[in-house]
Amino acid sequence: MPDLRPMLATAGTHVPRGEEWCHEVKWDGVRALAALDGGPGATVTLTSRNGNRITPAWPDLVTPPAGVRDLVVDGEIIALNERGLPDFRVVAERMHVRNATTAARLATRIPVTYMVFDLLRLDGEDLCPLPLHERRRRLAELDLGRSGWQVPAEYDDGAMLREATRAQGLEGIVSKRRDSPYRPGERTHHWLKFAHRHRASFVVGGWRSQTGTTGRLAALLVGEPTADGLAYRGRVGSGIGPKQSRALAALLGPLTRGASPFADEVPRVDAEGTTWVEPVVVVDVDTHGLGYERLRQPSYQGVRADLTPEDL
Repeated sequence: MPDLRPMLATAGTHVPRGEEWCHEVKWDGVRALAALDGGPGATVTLTSRNGNRITPAWPDLVTPPAGVRDLVVDGEIIALNERGLPDFRVVAERMHVRNATTAARLATRIPVTYMVFDLLRLDGEDLCPLPLHERRRRLAELDLGRSGWQVPAEYDDGAMLREATRAQGLEGIVSKRRDSPYRPGERTHHWLKFAHRHRASFVVGGWRSQTGTTGRLAALLVGEPTADGLAYRGRVGSGIGPKQSRALAALLGPLTRGASPFADEVPRVDAEGTTWVEPVVVVDVDTHGLGYERLRQPSYQGVRADLTPEDL
């Protein structure tokens, strides 16, 4: 396989419009290039975005497409969570496995799909200089049925797709110029990514001090009220600067209690060194995705003095 790196998207500020752009779902998975280097009995080689060989982790993705002996494709390996959504935390359980027996067992327990969205080489021809619409046309003609590979749909209306993926709890979208060549290893404005951030309110159940200090509040432990009590949702440190730290410390100081207010067990890595508080303060948190057991990339946004835990 040639020493290729995936082409990368730039974070966009607004979804582009016009027929020169197409739009795809942004998958929450593991980026990978797959290569088949010709010859009878050839097998697929999978490579990470950093150039590492990751084939042993994915034995269920190495069956070549029917009738193809030479190709390189770009895509994302995804696995679904209990809500039926692509979730990096699910697929991550498999990504570092190198033992064949373990990989085969996990392939049965955690099925994956390789979402192939670009074709870089076919039958010895370098397709990277061709426009995206031509590469996608040739990709759509391949028979991927037996490979565990799938070509995802592309859409003309990026604004519609962005709102639809937000409503469904997906990671976001990627907008691509139809005339763009494939530039290995480059981050380009010909591909624009738009990841969703969601805001929700949670109840503070404890706080952690900054490492090496005893009083500088650096993170909150937050939860979600449920019928079974306050369910732990994670630790929030991003967004808490010196000013926010002082204000939160003053607010939470009088609320200290001796035991955790969460109904479920807080992981030891989070509970260690935590000062527990009465669960009466509500804060807003921006997070990557909603409905998960733990918050993803959470960022503190402020105290909601207008809300009580009962309001949630």
